[in-house]
Order: sequence, then structure tokens, then C-alpha cells
Amino acid sequence: RGAQRNVAAVARAASTHLLPEESSPSIQRRQHVLCSSSSFPAAPSLALAALAENCTTINSCTQLSTLSRSFSTAAAAVDEDDIASSSSSSSPPSACYTVKRRRGVRNVAIVAHVDHGKTTLVDELLKASGRSLESSSSADDGDGGNNTSSDPGGEDLNRLMDSGELERERGITITSKVTRLDYVPQYSDGSSSTNEPFIFNVVDTPGHSDFAGEVDRVLSTVDGVVLVVDAAEGPKSQTKYVLGRALNLGLVPVVVLNKADREDARQRIESGETESELLDLFDALGADEHQMEYRTLYGSARNGWVTDDLDLALNVGVQDGGVKEQKQLSMTRLLDAILEDIPSPSVHWYASDDDGSNPGGGGGEEMDALSDDAFASEPFSMTATTVGFDQFLGRTCTGRIHSGKINISHAVSVLRREDSNDDNNDVAGAAGAGSASGSGGPSSNISGVFANRGVSRVALDPPTASAGDIVTLTGVPDSVRVGDTLTSTSNPVPSAIDTPPLAPPTLSCFFGANNGPLAGQEGSIVTSSRVRARLISETDNNVTITVTKSESDSEKTVVYGRGELQIGILVEQMRREGYEMIISPPRIVTSICPDTGKKLEPFEEVFVDVDAEYSGTVVNALTGARKGVLVEMSDDNDGKTRLVFHVPSRGLLGFGPEIATSTRGTAVIHHAFLEDREYCGNMGSDLEKGKLVSNDSGKATLFALENLANRGTLLVAPGEMVYPGMVIGENNKSGDLEVNPVKAKATNNMRTQNKDEKLYLPPPKRLSVEELIGYMGDDEVIEVTPVSVRLRKAELDAGKRERAARAKKKQQQALKENSAKGRRK
Repeated sequence: RGAQRNVAAVARAASTHLLPEESSPSIQRRQHVLCSSSSFPAAPSLALAALAENCTTINSCTQLSTLSRSFSTAAAAVDEDDIASSSSSSSPPSACYTVKRRRGVRNVAIVAHVDHGKTTLVDELLKASGRSLESSSSADDGDGGNNTSSDPGGEDLNRLMDSGELERERGITITSKVTRLDYVPQYSDGSSSTNEPFIFNVVDTPGHSDFAGEVDRVLSTVDGVVLVVDAAEGPKSQTKYVLGRALNLGLVPVVVLNKADREDARQRIESGETESELLDLFDALGADEHQMEYRTLYGSARNGWVTDDLDLALNVGVQDGGVKEQKQLSMTRLLDAILEDIPSPSVHWYASDDDGSNPGGGGGEEMDALSDDAFASEPFSMTATTVGFDQFLGRTCTGRIHSGKINISHAVSVLRREDSNDDNNDVAGAAGAGSASGSGGPSSNISGVFANRGVSRVALDPPTASAGDIVTLTGVPDSVRVGDTLTSTSNPVPSAIDTPPLAPPTLSCFFGANNGPLAGQEGSIVTSSRVRARLISETDNNVTITVTKSESDSEKTVVYGRGELQIGILVEQMRREGYEMIISPPRIVTSICPDTGKKLEPFEEVFVDVDAEYSGTVVNALTGARKGVLVEMSDDNDGKTRLVFHVPSRGLLGFGPEIATSTRGTAVIHHAFLEDREYCGNMGSDLEKGKLVSNDSGKATLFALENLANRGTLLVAPGEMVYPGMVIGENNKSGDLEVNPVKAKATNNMRTQNKDEKLYLPPPKRLSVEELIGYMGDDEVIEVTPVSVRLRKAELDAGKRERAARAKKKQQQALKENSAKGRRK
């Protein structure tokens, strides 16, 4: 943080000044424009270098540093002295361009904690932009451009950006998506302030910590963020994470206190609690002076209004009041705030300013923002943030254009990430000999230039895009991957563009072909090679997933990820595609610190909101066998308690379902990666659950399960197929219990008193894939098919399992005796 503050201070003093750009009578805009002198590198580049230095220091303690697919090419550590000296150098070796601004465009990301209203806010922004264009068209007597509409094709604007099947089912955002909207600012009398609409590229991001890598990879494409915070809940764990990443990259924030019309939110806004927490968070994360002067807006995304007037927002929040004020409000205040506070896109300018080719140098302003016509002669470069394949258009690539201009039939090549460790790098190096360093294979001609309107991909007319735009290109080389740079073949840029680094993975699982008794009966893709190929293809876009071949078993594949939910979503997607596989218990990714030689493990910051009567239950659950530490505890007037813990990542495995049962579903848990700390020893033995294990095969019967229901919690229903070694329930006592779930009622002539007695069986406990990942024991695996998800023992032979259990028990007793002797000494 100290290095970043120094960089920000030097950049502000030497390379920024205020400049009115695209000013209108109703909007006064502030733009921080970088100095045009090529002897001083851009402030965002310095911030990236400082961030890369910090992340390299952390990764140096990680054994997976050679395996993780970092999204950054800024991997080399940069010393503070090097940064200082680079500011005085006449020709910095890392950049031969200056940074300018692009006129008429805003690139902004909507970031927030889960369920704080990001996607709903994007829906309302799409509606507001459509209304502004209608007003502009009517003011111009219908002479508006017919290719600038932001209407997403008449689609239902109810969580429009959550277009995936799993996103709809679970109600969460899994992948980042960008949409383009056009906005015409209005005068107070309703007339438009400009003839041409502004282009807004809005990125909707996930809020769950397991998908934080989706946020990391898109922050390099934007120049500012809209931080959405639930006014009643205040900042949470993921709020802290995404805000910290945005501040480190030097992005400009705009804060929206959402759900301000709720009574509990109104009380916290009126008392200033939420804003005070946000201010403390900004200060703790090392925000510079400009970032600390963020704008705060109040609104309700669900009701479609935002305002910067606190009194008006409180009036709208009064029950049965403020109806008139609410009808007068809209989302245009947020769009205006983005125009006023978020700077125009920074673009790379390779031409020298003294050759007369700088069209922004007229009018006495050396650093005027450039129009899209100014980039025709500049070399084209674009970073890939999303890649895909279309059966009609071929390979597709979505990203931000950093320099130059692109159109159909333009030939482009690939510049590889400098930190890429893939085998294709050898080929790339050979292909790049004599050309731009790191070239990735042959070039290809662009076949289409598209923009996303809502979730629809629309061809641009005319089919051209300039620096600062976020677009989708088709016909790109097949070798392009996330983090690579596309550049013009005839006029390439000197080097690949730096992108921000990603946080390291926290856990790993083994994937392999199903070898159980029911293998191949329910899935169509069952071989280990097909499973591995599918996992490798997932890494094209999912940059936080790392896939390697197992060293101990060639038939298995190791998948490194950020959490149980991320692995579970991947498995759910694969089973819906027809794959059949088994998954081993998760293992936490540990490392060795090179300075101390001690073993390190990832720790997470855990936020728990629970009813006050259950706060002791939560504290006991996390600070006992799970090795957590309580760092903060606070109560509110509604009988709720907020608890903050620092817990090892392995201590959170299976914690969610367990605490939900203990607190009767009142606990709300959120967590985010904190840092690597010294290994804290083995977890308590209380975390191991006893299981009911089947000792026979066939269909489970109601008669047998009714007798077993008293012994534990069942996981299967009558009629389901079971086999020896399959886990059918959780034992009430410790240790595993062999049972027969297929036993049928005897059919003989003996008449009994309870012969016609009605049998009652409670419904089975159904666990999702991510819940089973944290629930299963070390000797168990998950069997996943398109039809079923089963939990079974890795060793199906009961005799071998019993011998292994005895050996494990003796080993634990020996460890206890040794530790007791050590304490006596």
C-alpha cells in the first residue's frame, strides 16, 4: 500500500490535471488526464506494477506458482526505486506509448457483495437508457440514429444478465458479462444536451467469493466501478475484496446504497452507520485522496430510482409516504454520475505528439480527448477477457481495445502472455521469431465486429470499433486465450498488454472416471480422457481454474479452484452435458514460506449474521475443532449479532449445512480469502461424521429404510439403487455402521399384529454437489452422473475398510500419546 500511495502521489503531482471534456450545460465533468510526455509512464501502469509486486511476493510462498494460470503479464517484481527512476527516464523500456482519453465512451463495472442488487441495477440502467433515447428521438423529430437503440430485443428485463441455466436456477451471477447501452443526457426542461449519445459499456460481475476471479479479469477493461452496497447490511466480505482490487488498480468508485426504501436501511442511513463503515473500509484499503472523494447515491434498484438527495431518499423510504417523490425519480442520476465522475477510457497512443498527427492537440489543450476517427493510423491492440466458439462464426473473442481501430477483413495476430507456462509457448516462440515478441501462431482475418445489447450479440453498423470500446470479434486466431493480446499483423504493438494478477487457488480435487458398480449405466461420456479434455477446455475462460495431470495416478486429473461452490458449479455443468465421473475429497493448497521454511495454509475472513440467541453456537462451532479466531462481535437493535472470524479454509469445509441446522436457518455466512498463514495443526476429531453404509445391492425398500430411520439421517429414498459401500445416511453415533437398506418384508403365512401397520418415512436429506464436497470424509468419493449424485466409500470392500479404520485409530492414539509426552516434558 505504501508503494501504491507513493506512486499515486507522484502520478497526481506530475501527470494529472483537470480538463473539462464533453461538457454540457447540465453536466460538469472532471477528467484526470495523463501527461503527454513520453518520458513519464501512465499512472495506471504504475499501479499495475505495484500490484504485481505485492502479488509476486505472495506467490513466492506458493508451491503452485508454476501451475496457476495467472491472468497477469506484469509478473516481474518492480522495486520502489525502479518506479521512481522510471519516472525520470527519457524512454522507459516497458512502454513506448502515452496514455490519452477516448471521447464519448464510459467503461464501468458494477461490483458488490452477493445479493446486494447488482443485476437488478443493470436491468434498470438498460430501461433508463432506452427512455433517454426515446426522449432524444422525439426531440429531434424522429431523426435519431436507428442503430443506437439500447433495447435488448424486447427481452424480459428481470435479472436479464443472469442468462445461464444455473444462474437462473440458483439466483446468483456466475460469469461476468458486458452490455452496451446508449445514453443521452437531458436538460432540466427535458431536451437533450447533445446530438450523439454516450456509449456505456457496463460489466455485471459475480458477488460470490468463489467467482472472484471473474471480477479480477474484467477490472482491467474498465476505468471505474459502481460499488453497490445494501444500505441495511453494509459492506460485507466480498465488498471488501472487490473494492480493494478496484482501488489497487486506480479505478474511480461511485457508491450506491441500494435498498434504501426499506425500514431497516432507512434507520442505518439516517444514523450514518453504513456510510461510516464504508469510509473506514476505503481508508483501510489504502484509497488515495481522489478515491476517498467518492460520490454516494441512495436508491432502490428494484423500484428503479437513484438520487443523491439524502432527505429525498429518506422521504421515499417512509411507509405510505413519498409516493409522489418516487414517481419523479429514475436511474438517470446514476448515469449522470457515471458521466461526471468516471473518466473516459484510457487508450494507448504510439504516435509522437510532435509529428502533427495528434488530433487532440488543438484548441490550446494538449490532452483533449480523442474521437474514434483519430485511431485509424495507430497499431491495433486488444486484450482477450472472454473467448468462445460459434458454430457459424468460428472463434470469438471479447475484450477491450487499447489502441488503434479494427474493422472487417483486418488481419490480426496473437501476442502471448509473458507468464504463460503452457506447452504451446514453445510453438509461439518459434512463430514469433523476427516479429513481435511472444507471437502466438498464424494470423487470421476478422469476420465480424459485435457488441452486446443485453444478452444479445448485435453486429455494429458500420462494422468498426476504436480504442476504448469493449467488443466481440469473430474470425480471430484459434490459438487466442484469455489474457492474450490481439494485435494488427501489419502494424503490431511492441509487446503484450499487462493485465492484473489473480488470487491463488485455495483447494484441489481429483477428478476421474467412474469405477463404481453402476458405472456407464447413466452417462454417455465416461472415459477419463474425455473428462480431462473437458476440464482443460474449461480453463479457456475460467481463468481461476487450474487443471493438471495427477502424478500419482495417470487416470486422474487434479483441479485447483477457489472454493466448494466453484467446483460444484463446474461439476453440475459437466453432468448436464452427459459426463460421468468421481470426485475425491477436497484438499487445501498449502505452501512453504521461503523465508521461514514453515508450512502455510490459506485463511479466510468469515462474516456471520445470526440471531443473538444462536451467537454462542456459532462461536463454539468455529473456534473449537475448526481452529477459527473471533476478531469482532457487534449487536444491532433488531436482535441480530454480526460475528467476524479468521478461519483456515479447511475449517470451513462442510460448515454451511451444519450451522444452518444448528441455528434453525437463521445464520447468513459469507467469507473471502484473507491471506496465507502458518499451518495451525490438525482439525478436531469431532468434525468426522459417522455414516450408514450399505452392505447389499438392489433397490432400497420402504420397509428397510423405516427401520434405519431411527439410527440416523437418510440420504436415499425408497426405490433408489444402492450397492455395497454406498453411503445411504448419516449415523447418529460416531463411526460407520454397515446396514442393509434392501431388506424386504417377509412374505409368509404368519399373521402378526402389525401386519397391516402403515409405514412412515421422513423425506431424505438431499445435498447438492458443493455441499457433498465439504461433507464427505477422507475415505469417500462423490459419484456424479447425469441422473444421480451418490456418495460412496473409495474402497468398496468392507474388510479392507475395517482394517484401514483400525490402523488409522492406532495412528491417532500414537499421536495423542506423543503430544502428551511432549507437554509433560
